[in-house]
Amino acid sequence: MKTRRTWRTRAPKAETRSTTPDVLAAAAGMLRGRAGWAVGSVLVVLLGLLAARLVSGAAGDEAGTPPDTRSRAYADRDACLLTDERGIVSGAPAAPLWEGMQRASADGRVRVTYVPVMGERTAANARPFVNGLVQRDCEIVVASGPAQVAAATEAAAKNGGVRFVVVDEGSGAGELPGNVTRIAAGEKAGGEVEAVVARLAREK
Repeated sequence: MKTRRTWRTRAPKAETRSTTPDVLAAAAGMLRGRAGWAVGSVLVVLLGLLAARLVSGAAGDEAGTPPDTRSRAYADRDACLLTDERGIVSGAPAAPLWEGMQRASADGRVRVTYVPVMGERTAANARPFVNGLVQRDCEIVVASGPAQVAAATEAAAKNGGVRFVVVDEGSGAGELPGNVTRIAAGEKAGGEVEAVVARLAREK
């Protein structure tokens, strides 16, 4: 009599695998795609910021660097030139005066500007321009030309806190207010204006 053997079928044993390789593989896959570029870019930026911070910290330990010599620290002073309609173009009477004022600006740290008087060459027409410079807080007003000189001399009597410099082409006769300096027109006028403006700027 034959006996049939029945083999017990054993259930397959479940395999236990570590999830670490799967995570690493997923991370590697992400780094190969667009996400990898993003992560790499962030790392580069962070490393750059860290390097800059280290360099700036080392530089901070050293002595401070001198200020930029190109930047000019002006004092709170303004010198304004009043000219005829020709302004400061080459050959105009006010051109050398303007050059002298610019030199005074470089030495005395005073701001300089100019305003041409347009229209009739009369003191009445120049008067509003002079008053405008005074209202703009020009501490020093330089006047060039007969009409401008007449208007500036008139305004000086009413504005004792403003210093006036008149470049007179005439004989220079006549009494002037105490806040007016007269300079004779000529070749040396530019240098004299430079010296006077620089002196007045220091006195303010």
